[in-house]
Amino acid sequence: MSAPAEYEYAPLRIPAGTSRSAAAQLMSLQSDTGGWELARLQLHADGTRKVIMRRRMRLSYLPRPMV
Repeated sequence: MSAPAEYEYAPLRIPAGTSRSAAAQLMSLQSDTGGWELARLQLHADGTRKVIMRRRMRLSYLPRPMV
């Protein structure tokens, strides 16, 4: 496992009412365009999703997630 300093993290909040497939598609676009991978996902009781994306620091020239 790599040291935490080798990664940068970006939090995302996906609003309630967003379908599971739409949320998956959004995260897939982030991974394809920015080199991000899913680090953690939490589904809250109100239906919102809290997503933590991560990528290696060497890819920092790529864009941050947009939500």
